[in-house]
Amino acid sequence: MRGDEFFEKLKKEVGKVIVGKEDVIELLTVAMLSNGHVILEGVPGVAKTTIAKSFAKAIGLSFARIQLTPDMMPADIVGSSYFDMKSSEFKIRKGPIFANVVLADEINRAMPKTQSALLEAMQERQVTIEGTTFKLPEPFIVIATMNPIEHESVYRLPEAQLDRFMVKIDVEYPERDEEIEMLERKSRNYFNDVETIFDKEEVLEMMKNAASVKVSRKILEYIREIAFKTRIDERVLLGASPRASEHLLFASKSLAFLKGRDYVIPDDVKALSVPVLAHRIKIKPEYEIDGFKAKDLVKEVVNETEVPK
Repeated sequence: MRGDEFFEKLKKEVGKVIVGKEDVIELLTVAMLSNGHVILEGVPGVAKTTIAKSFAKAIGLSFARIQLTPDMMPADIVGSSYFDMKSSEFKIRKGPIFANVVLADEINRAMPKTQSALLEAMQERQVTIEGTTFKLPEPFIVIATMNPIEHESVYRLPEAQLDRFMVKIDVEYPERDEEIEMLERKSRNYFNDVETIFDKEEVLEMMKNAASVKVSRKILEYIREIAFKTRIDERVLLGASPRASEHLLFASKSLAFLKGRDYVIPDDVKALSVPVLAHRIKIKPEYEIDGFKAKDLVKEVVNETEVPK
């Protein structure tokens, strides 16, 4: 199956529940095909959780939701051992992390110790319970949600953890027509449900096809130049890491695949630069206070970087 056919079917199925948000669905699909993790950031009530659940169900992957709170411990995520009275031996109870798609709801509400429990899982795709290492299922994607306006009872995600997320997606308020259509569906008690239209084997095949997309040397140089310029800008405390360059490469290959191509073009890199790079970049406070944001810097860098012919 071609990548564009795959995405059209997926977009149509998720659209039964989600009105609009095609850009969000596209970025989620790009991250999934690239074996990357996602941050969904938006105010309450913009369907972040519904998007994640509908997406996982449509592509036939197992789904688990973790509602993170300040009192949650690492064992609540990865699992723990318990004593089985019947067999008179200790056994392992696996936590919700053992799913293909894990929704970490309000990740910034969890304590740093609990947040760090996700690090091994996200990077190594394995967890350790009572000294025993367990592989996580393939594919494995963490979708973390964050509320950008809440500042009480929240813990800032450290840069090391932010860098492990391939993309950060801003989930905005719906457009006028989208919100009216949503209200119209509700007024008619129209509650459709997403059906599973793919299975795990098909998804793994799509991931393999996306990974085989060709990238020219000039595109690699273009990606590196964009990342490098974010590191040397005088307004930046922390620029895009080599891992960010790697993620931009993989994401660009997946986007090209979804567009029906077997090669990456500069427009793929341009389209993904902000969602892949901006959340990793730290702007100096004196520029932040004037309203200058990381996404503004990335847009500037992309506009100023010569596009390969």
